[in-house]
Amino acid sequence: MSSVISIEIPREVIHTTRMTPLELRRELAISLFQQGKLSFGKTREMAEMTVWAFQQLLGSREIPVHYDITEYEEDLAVLKELGRL
Repeated sequence: MSSVISIEIPREVIHTTRMTPLELRRELAISLFQQGKLSFGKTREMAEMTVWAFQQLLGSREIPVHYDITEYEEDLAVLKELGRL
């Protein structure tokens, strides 16, 4: 089950930061990723970016990618399902 939660951001904040709603969403996603509260995949989805573009963005900010054994095993399982292993 999927749900969407809206966050109200005052117009002045958007105006002052000169950021689009998508840019603000990406900043929130990146912050959650840096804090270890969101996986790379979920963060990338929230940021609405391709894997490559998101990796480049993180690299440009010198943010290391957290990739643990659980995520590796999940990726392997998906690759096996897709017949790519």
